[in-house]
Amino acid sequence: MTALAHTETPEIEHALRAAFDGLRAGFEAERDPGLAVRLDRLRRLETMVTAMAPAMAAAISADFGHRPAQVTQLADLTPVLLGLRHARRHLRGWMKTRRMPTSLIYRPGHNRLMRQPLGVVGIVSPWNFPGLLALGPALAALAAGNRVMIKPSEIGPRFSELLREQVGAHFGADEMVVVTGDADLGRAFVALPFDHLLFTGSTAVGRQVALAAAANLTPVTLELGGKSPAIIGAGADLERTALRLVAGKLLNAGQTCIAPDYVAVPRGQVQAFVDALRRAHRQLYPTVATNPDYTAIATERHYRRLLALLDEARAQGAEVLSLHDEGPSDAARKLPLHVVLRPMAAMRVMQEELFGPILPVLAYDDVDETIRHINAGDRPLALYWFGSDDAEREKVLRQTLAGGVTVNDTLWHIGQEALPFGGVGASGMGAYHGEWGFRTFSKETGVFHQHPLAGTRLLYPPYGRVFQRLSALIRRIG
Repeated sequence: MTALAHTETPEIEHALRAAFDGLRAGFEAERDPGLAVRLDRLRRLETMVTAMAPAMAAAISADFGHRPAQVTQLADLTPVLLGLRHARRHLRGWMKTRRMPTSLIYRPGHNRLMRQPLGVVGIVSPWNFPGLLALGPALAALAAGNRVMIKPSEIGPRFSELLREQVGAHFGADEMVVVTGDADLGRAFVALPFDHLLFTGSTAVGRQVALAAAANLTPVTLELGGKSPAIIGAGADLERTALRLVAGKLLNAGQTCIAPDYVAVPRGQVQAFVDALRRAHRQLYPTVATNPDYTAIATERHYRRLLALLDEARAQGAEVLSLHDEGPSDAARKLPLHVVLRPMAAMRVMQEELFGPILPVLAYDDVDETIRHINAGDRPLALYWFGSDDAEREKVLRQTLAGGVTVNDTLWHIGQEALPFGGVGASGMGAYHGEWGFRTFSKETGVFHQHPLAGTRLLYPPYGRVFQRLSALIRRIG
């Protein structure tokens, strides 16, 4: 059996350890798989993803209550398939041992850099983009020659079970395994002695994962979240900007870790911008509750949390506007985009990552004011700037620090295989995608090759005049 189903709490640790030990044994039997083996695993993963695409879309939609198949195609399937294609195309070069520069004083010796698999990689993936955030890291880990163990979110049980079955059908128990279960299983999972652990989820849970991994000195990549700002800068086209911002904000109904969490707008343009947002919302989603293109909020608890955030903002004096004629649909768990005007810093809408179709609007008089606001909080996972003033753009980019940036649009930096994707500070640590994923799951080993005629014997004891002269020469020319 190549996958582990949910087990009762007393059996979790034993069952997980047995699955982990199977992967460890597979790695020990083949510590440095060659190019052909790695390509075969990537091809099998592509075959699996392609074959399960319709079932994946149906399972994810059922887990959410409703999510358009097109969103799964755009955000879960296509990025994984493109990532697989990119990895296969570049894998030979990534694996190549590189000759590195060697200082004159160490010649005729020479340096090389080897990239070696780490061993067994653990991946904890969330419910919001369950295909992308489980299989994106997995393809990077497989490309790097590792064995992989995935724990998907229990909030998406249908997709998790589908993934468990499909991985079991396409990979051996010593190659890649999916384990499914609740929070107890999750806690036991992150306590395993992985060679690297990647977690995608909330900052609060990420801290717990880092603490659990630290007990084993397991290095971690944490892809978290936070309050990602959008800035409407000088020269921004309000209609185009509003359309792109609404499209990014409402993809997956805002249940996206890099969705714009609030927007800063020049004070004199706030009303015009809100009007443009309203037009964009109605253009993209003429209806909400019955619209097959609009995603439901994934759980009743999360839906009620969003409504409570809006109620609290109203009660504390903010102006809350629905940008659609329709109100919230309790039956469908669908919520149209709401903007919050004049939010105060102490409100939860300005303290918590919203993860839904709520967009606070901050008015500013000078872009420096917005820069100070961003820098006063935790470093965000994403930042978005809209405008045509190159000097202002560079000022914003250089005086803030975010995990990644898209200029004059939202979200699209996550799809670039030639760029790293990762957080900074409270929004995460480490990065993957493309070669950065390969390197994250590899040990870059420096190797120095000494030459038979090396003069280092002159530095051996007993120390005397020759040693002093040679060490002085090394300091001058090294």
